[in-house]
Amino acid sequence: MISYEMSEIRNITLLGHRGSGKSSLVEAMLYISNTTSKMGSVDLGNSISDFDKEEMKQGFSINTSIIPLEYLGHKYNILDTPGYSDFTGEVSSALAVSGGAVLVVNGAAGVEVGTERAWRMLEEAGIPRVIFINKMNKGVHNYEKLLYDMKEKFGKKVAPFCIPIGFEEEFKGFVNVIDLKGRIFNGETCVDAPIPEDIDISEVRGLLLEAIAETDENLLNKYFSGEDFTEEEIRKGLHDGVVSGEIVPVIIGSASNGIGVRTLFQMMYNYLPTPQEVNGGTKSGYMVNSDEKIEREVNINEPFSAIVFKTIVDPYIGKISLFKVNSGKVKKDDEVLISNKNIKVRIGNISFFRGAKQIPADEVSAGDIGAVTKLQEVQTGDTLCDKEDAIVYSVIDFPKPCLYMSIVPKEKSDDDKLSGAIQRLLDEDPSFSIERNFETKEFIIGGQGEKHLNILLNKLQNKFGVNALLKEPEVSYRETIKNSIEAQGRHKKQSGGAGQFGEVFIKFEPHIDEFDFKDEIRGGVVPKTYIPAVEKGLIEAKVKGKLAGYPVINIKATLYDGSYHPVDSNEISFKQAAILAFRKGMETAKCVLLEPIVKMQIVAPDEYIGDIMGDMNKRRGKILGMEPKAYSEQLLTVEVPESEILKYAIDLKSLTQGKGRFEYNFLKYEELQDNLAQKIIEIRKG
Repeated sequence: MISYEMSEIRNITLLGHRGSGKSSLVEAMLYISNTTSKMGSVDLGNSISDFDKEEMKQGFSINTSIIPLEYLGHKYNILDTPGYSDFTGEVSSALAVSGGAVLVVNGAAGVEVGTERAWRMLEEAGIPRVIFINKMNKGVHNYEKLLYDMKEKFGKKVAPFCIPIGFEEEFKGFVNVIDLKGRIFNGETCVDAPIPEDIDISEVRGLLLEAIAETDENLLNKYFSGEDFTEEEIRKGLHDGVVSGEIVPVIIGSASNGIGVRTLFQMMYNYLPTPQEVNGGTKSGYMVNSDEKIEREVNINEPFSAIVFKTIVDPYIGKISLFKVNSGKVKKDDEVLISNKNIKVRIGNISFFRGAKQIPADEVSAGDIGAVTKLQEVQTGDTLCDKEDAIVYSVIDFPKPCLYMSIVPKEKSDDDKLSGAIQRLLDEDPSFSIERNFETKEFIIGGQGEKHLNILLNKLQNKFGVNALLKEPEVSYRETIKNSIEAQGRHKKQSGGAGQFGEVFIKFEPHIDEFDFKDEIRGGVVPKTYIPAVEKGLIEAKVKGKLAGYPVINIKATLYDGSYHPVDSNEISFKQAAILAFRKGMETAKCVLLEPIVKMQIVAPDEYIGDIMGDMNKRRGKILGMEPKAYSEQLLTVEVPESEILKYAIDLKSLTQGKGRFEYNFLKYEELQDNLAQKIIEIRKG
């Protein structure tokens, strides 16, 4: 693959609802560009972009695939992303290095949940886009209604560039209202054709020309004067409008028949930005070990810098790091700096990855996307740069996990391998998390949903031979006291030679802080050197309460009396005495169970808020407030027991047809009502 000038490169993300035909569109693009001799199929498991064994088994995309291809002297780096919401992290990393996007819509299904989610991500990232309505031959009978729905949901910037010729099975092609020509499928390929006499393009073309006029004051004056635009003015006006986000072209086609694919290539090249046009041709970063901002020009003559946006962990090849070059260029054997880690590494073999296939490269230049293998120190989000002219780019913002489960090895033989295998998967997919809960002795894995976690289990087995199971995690309850009590702790041990002796009198009472220790010893009845040992003993003892063995919190301990032996007393004696005093005190105190309360922020469309509030009431939740958001959504703030929302990611998806989302954080502990507390205590004791 030859090296291209930046003006000839387009980095494009394909995204949309699952089943909209993104991977099939990639196959059509590969075939029409003569990159492949025939189109692969997702259903048959031989598509270029869905090459992962798990993708072939499941029949849908799980990972973002990079598909570089050449067409008419231009290079297109196509990033084919998954449509399931559980794999949104893959979309985030692709958009971080894209200049433009193609939002693929299933024409037969219309605007779906995933379509709206993808649009929102593009809006928030400010990425120019083209809408490709796919499957026009699969039941699309009302094109006008489909356009109306898009304008209703996405705004007036949505601009149709095509009028269909025929509908459903009779769909033959379309009229391009910009080029003023028809495109007809002749059974093998699409060919130019005259505009059918029964199709009036004047209204659609008029709306487009009006949109073009609004991109430039001179064009606006020309439009109101009734003058015609030149072809160059139309193209420039559209390019400027699309790049600025004021115009979103809509084109139509059928990936399975190759209809509209050549037009899509033309649209991507003519209207989506070059790498130098994105963000005004500069990339913002930071000085190493500093918050001071610096900018790097997107230019081949600048010092080398790149961001690693994706990692593939291959059991045979090893770690594959995919990177986008922001400035300069990189060659094999170059020594570069991982600037955010201050580690120097030598670049080995560099290549362009097309699905699973490596295409060797001599160098990768500014604006292009490449790959390097076996850089163990490199992770997704790292910055690679010239060691003499360092810059650190912001890390990629991945979505927070919303479903947490306990992961356990299926067999004892899997135990030793589990932690290392999960860590390797984390290199590949930063949108999930792992942590050890030392209190419950569980290994907690967090993901974007049930499907995400199940796929991770399958990858553990297929890639690393580790079998594991998912279980609902234990909730970390707490215990506390409701009244003040006093207790004596006396530790005495005599077994020949020096003995052990320590005696303390401690008052325990409820407190607002987690733990407070107060020394009120007078007259030296407990020497000051032993008082820290008393506190240490209490801290150790309160780890296990009397009700169900949970840690005790919100307690104040006041040491007010005691006694010691001038020979036998030592720190261990007073530590043990404090532990005995705590245990005696808890036996006589009125103890209660506390449950963790989380603060949730739930975002969902207006029509589902009533159902969500009703569901939260059933979960013992308290509604704290509600405020309107964009896209006719509401933000609901709720306090709710953690035990009630362990699988809320699954429940909310069902409740809102996949349109709701949420985040939560621990807020506080509250007393658990008696009947529920007794159940927890019985389970723990059992």
